[in-house]
Amino acid sequence: MTASARRLLSVEEWGDLEEDIEGELVDGALVEEEMPSLLHETVVTWLLLLLAPYFRARGGLAAASGVKLAIRPRRGRMADVVCFGPGKRPEPRGVVKTAPDIVIEVVSPDPGDERRDRIEKPDDYASLGVPHYWLVDPEERSLEIWELGADRRYALACKAASGKIADVPGCPGLMVGLDALWAEVDRLLRVD
Repeated sequence: MTASARRLLSVEEWGDLEEDIEGELVDGALVEEEMPSLLHETVVTWLLLLLAPYFRARGGLAAASGVKLAIRPRRGRMADVVCFGPGKRPEPRGVVKTAPDIVIEVVSPDPGDERRDRIEKPDDYASLGVPHYWLVDPEERSLEIWELGADRRYALACKAASGKIADVPGCPGLMVGLDALWAEVDRLLRVD
């Protein structure tokens, strides 16, 4: 189903689409995303295994790809990982209107995908009021953590390529071991 073959959708209609109809909602049109590679999904899985226990222990939750976030009446995004802190109860079905505490995107090497993850999506997540936006770039081997300011714009709070991040903005007590993440990526890429 292409965007030109359908009328414009509301975010609620997008949220009610069958699960096998993929894509984000941009100005009422369904826009297909890239098919994630095994490398992409390996990074997503690693992040989820790190973050799900952290948030669960605090009364929150973390979820992977497929969560439909309502941005505006005709705009919706699907992040690679979303994390909700204690006290937040996102809608269990359909479109989620509750702003996550963290949204994570794993950057793909395609220039169009990188532009979307670095420019378009941060603007959307900021307008939704998401306090922290993480960008993980497996090609560059970097993690950027952006923090939402009072002006509803993100400012870089932390950037690292290796070692451990002990003071993770918005996640007291969490430690992110980037060397372990890149070791997992290397394990996937290793040719025997």
